[in-house]
Amino acid sequence: MKILDRYIGRTVIGAILTVAAVLVLVFSFFNLIDELDDVGQGSYGVAQALLFVALSMPRLVYELLPMAALIGALAALSGMVGNGELTVIRAAGVPLWRVVMAVMKSGMLVLAFAVLVGELVAPVSEQHAANMRSVAITAQIALKTANGYWARDGSNYVNIRRILPGDQVEDIFIYEFDQRNRLAVGTRAARAYYADGRWILEDITQTRFEGERVTRRVIRTAAWESLLRPELINIVVLKPQSLSMIDLVGYIRWLRGNGQDAQRYQQALWVKMVYPLATAVMVFLAVPMVLGSQRGSNLGQRILAGVFVGLAFHIVNQGAGHLGVVLELNPAVAVTMPTLVTFGIAMLLMRRVR
Repeated sequence: MKILDRYIGRTVIGAILTVAAVLVLVFSFFNLIDELDDVGQGSYGVAQALLFVALSMPRLVYELLPMAALIGALAALSGMVGNGELTVIRAAGVPLWRVVMAVMKSGMLVLAFAVLVGELVAPVSEQHAANMRSVAITAQIALKTANGYWARDGSNYVNIRRILPGDQVEDIFIYEFDQRNRLAVGTRAARAYYADGRWILEDITQTRFEGERVTRRVIRTAAWESLLRPELINIVVLKPQSLSMIDLVGYIRWLRGNGQDAQRYQQALWVKMVYPLATAVMVFLAVPMVLGSQRGSNLGQRILAGVFVGLAFHIVNQGAGHLGVVLELNPAVAVTMPTLVTFGIAMLLMRRVR
């Protein structure tokens, strides 16, 4: 049985990885077309656009894996049916559940690899891509760290701890340096909003350093003329789905502790947790789709059906979470429902397999 498991595993894993590579290249091509619209802004050229798309590929691998798992498993099993291999295996007395287990084992290996990519590689590459893109487009240095978002504004440096919707920020620190690169003024504002081409700072504490003399003053509100624009901040901010599960959990706790809405990040966390289950369900669905219709369709028809089913699942799975946020549904229910429904359909189809 170990020989059978290894053979089925090599066949299924090879097909899934091939399909995943094709899907990632196709989706990356469309991403590149979108990025070409921004080519020419600042120093953002074709080379930077290609690098940005390449750094986005690990995230695509993770997001497209369920679709690739279904299509790849369908192709592998359909090829074995067409060659008569599955018929021989079943005729040799191998029970159906044993074939299903061999297929699922191979799917789990691919899944483990994808989870590692999605949790360890994708967040880092996405952050690097966002930083590179923002610097090239805006000619300003901007990056995200554990202490918030940092940007260079001429000879000054700005640290923003929290970014809110509607071009609003909280906990802003502005460090102004003189011509000798010595700290001249340190400003801290509790909050700020962008209006009429400038920032309006509120609840300001400003400290001036003049030789050995240090003065401090408190200002209720003041306008801040800066090259820093909301667009730059939005470029640097990573989307929730680009964060790792550990980062999402930490950020959700922080939002709740500060009385802010964390639903978008809860939805992204549930999507991350459900993706492994969705991939396993897609691999499982391939078995009845092939073995339940061995005489009614050929290899091309099965793969075409897999493409449509996988694409439909990808669209519904992506849309369910966003719809849940709009309708304020429980993130667990909104995100897991497509996968649970698909699993139910797979179980019904398995009843047709003999």
